[in-house]
Amino acid sequence: MGKLYSIGEVLIDFIPLQKGVPLRDVLSFERAPGGAPANVAAAAAKFGGESSIITKLGKDAFGDFLVEQLKNAGVKTDKILRTAEANTGLAFVSLKEDGERDFSFYRKPSADLLFKDSEIHPEWFVKGDVLHFCSVDLVESPMKFAHKKAIDAMKKNGGLISFDPNVRLPLWESKEQCRTAILEFLPEAHLIKVSDEELEFITGIKDAEAAIQSLFRGDVRAVVYTKGAQGADLYVKGNKFTSKGYSVQVQDTTGAGDAFIGGFLYKLLMTEAVPENIEEILSQNYREILSFANASGALTTKGKGAISALPTKEQVEELTK
Repeated sequence: MGKLYSIGEVLIDFIPLQKGVPLRDVLSFERAPGGAPANVAAAAAKFGGESSIITKLGKDAFGDFLVEQLKNAGVKTDKILRTAEANTGLAFVSLKEDGERDFSFYRKPSADLLFKDSEIHPEWFVKGDVLHFCSVDLVESPMKFAHKKAIDAMKKNGGLISFDPNVRLPLWESKEQCRTAILEFLPEAHLIKVSDEELEFITGIKDAEAAIQSLFRGDVRAVVYTKGAQGADLYVKGNKFTSKGYSVQVQDTTGAGDAFIGGFLYKLLMTEAVPENIEEILSQNYREILSFANASGALTTKGKGAISALPTKEQVEELTK
C-alpha cells in the first residue's frame, strides 16, 4: 500500500463556543488542530493508512501543539520543519446555526508559507504514493514553488497527484488571483475534488456538467464533485458514477470535505492506483470508495473541529452497511 503525502498549511482553528454569533461577538473559543492538508493526512492515518505532512511551523507553542496532535492522529511528522522567522498560522471560525462557517485568518506570512523548494527531496516519493494539496498555500510565496517541485518529483517517480482547491477567498488579495492560481495547478493533478459551492467560481461556467467536463485538461484523469449531504459524483473520461450522502445531526461542517477526500484517498491507496490505471480502478471500485468517503465526511460533521472530529474506520464501515 502506498503512502499519502499532504503538502500545505497546518494551523490552529479557533472554534467558537457560541453558535449563530458573528465573529466580532464571539466571547470564547476552543482550539483545534486544522489546515485542510493536515486534516486529509489525519483522516487517512486514522483509517489505517500511512500518511505524512510536508509543511513548516513556527517555533512556538501552537506549533508544538500541532505536532503533538498530528502524531496522536498517526500522521508522520518528520517532514514538518520549524522556523523562528514566522508564527504558526491561526484561523478563527464563526459557526452559523446550520453548522456552516466564516473564517478570519492570521498569516502574513505564517510559517508554512516559508517552506522552500530546496527543502523538498524527490527521493521521498515512490510509485504507488499519492501527493495531495489544496489552494490555500498557492499564494505567491516559497511554498508555492515547493508545491511545484513536489508535484514534479511525485510524477517523475510514478505517483498520483490529488488536488482539492478548497477555496478560501479571505486569504487572497482578489478573487481573480485565487482563481488564476487554481487554474494554473489544475492540469497538474490526476484527481480533482471540487465542491458544488466552488465549481462555477473556478470554471466560470454555470452549467455543472459542462463545468466539470472543462476540468479535464492536462493530466486530469478523474473529477470528484461533492454535494454535501446530497453525496458525490465521480467522473472519469466518458463515465459518470453517482452516490448518495448520509443524513446525520450536523454540529460543525469544518473538515467534512477533508474527511471525505481523506477517506477517498485511503481507499484509493488500497487499490495500488497509479496514473496509468486510476480510471479503470475508480470505474471498478466507485461504489465502495464513494460510500466510504461520504460516510467519512458525514460523521465528521457530528463533532467540533476537523481532526478532533474524525470518525474511526469502524464507525465509517458501520454507517455504510
